[in-house]
Amino acid sequence: MITKPFSKIGKADAAIAGGKGASLGEMTKAKIPVPPGFVILAGAFDRFLEETDLMQELSSLLKKVNYSDINSVDGASSRLRALIAQAKMPADLAKEITAEFKKLKTPLVAVRSSATAEDSSSASWAGELETYLNTTDKTLLNNVKLCWSSLFTPRAIFYRHEKKMLKTKVSVAVVVQEMVASEISGIAFTVHPVTQDRRQMIIEAGYGLGEAIVSGSITPDSYVLDKSDFSLLDINIAEQAKQIVKCARKGVKWTPVAKNLQAKQKLSGQQIIALAKICAGIEKHYAFPCDIEWAYAKKKFYITQSRPITTL
Repeated sequence: MITKPFSKIGKADAAIAGGKGASLGEMTKAKIPVPPGFVILAGAFDRFLEETDLMQELSSLLKKVNYSDINSVDGASSRLRALIAQAKMPADLAKEITAEFKKLKTPLVAVRSSATAEDSSSASWAGELETYLNTTDKTLLNNVKLCWSSLFTPRAIFYRHEKKMLKTKVSVAVVVQEMVASEISGIAFTVHPVTQDRRQMIIEAGYGLGEAIVSGSITPDSYVLDKSDFSLLDINIAEQAKQIVKCARKGVKWTPVAKNLQAKQKLSGQQIIALAKICAGIEKHYAFPCDIEWAYAKKKFYITQSRPITTL
């Protein structure tokens, strides 16, 4: 088997499911509201490389990289990614991935890279690898290959060099998860990341899909809470004129936020507290401070990612 549903994965499975996959499986088991999905295990990428005879070609290209020359890193990245994109997905892998996708009974999924050396408390691959939203059955296999090849973006190549991980085996699992068309989304830190006050939690919220906040394209609202009684200590409302939304046909697009909502607080006091309680439950489950991605759709909160806070 090269795939496993979230319900069959736990926090001990980072070596096969990557940090993201292991975390989503662990939270699913702990009854935390995670959109359903499955993980294409890292072994599938290894098998893809073997069956397409790409292994030696990739490693010889990586050996030639001059890390002090940005053009050398960029050139290697382009060649590595093109090799993976052009290689045909082996039929047995394609069949199993497609069968698991059908079981989700959803037209659109998010396809997200999950590095097997990901998100320890000292290193985070967050932002180094790629995510493809609004993936359909037609684009699924191609987006899985794009996630695999994102292990070789210029940033990821350099990151591995910088973290002295060139000799470490890093592979990529891929998370395939039902898309939540979030009306509001954001990030929560269960310890204040700036003051490092462990008694406080901060929640950031913006309209539309979370990519807008993660990529730094918008300034979100921020709400600071006291974790002992969930009282609100500080509310900062940021005006938001544009948002990223799901596109009916494919992909995502920027659209204007309705005029009457632009300067409005994104989450009500009640919603902030409800979300804070879910986040506190995640921190309690893991017994370490967490950096959490969340989405709100059809009057329900969903957790789409949780990882250790690496800056503490």
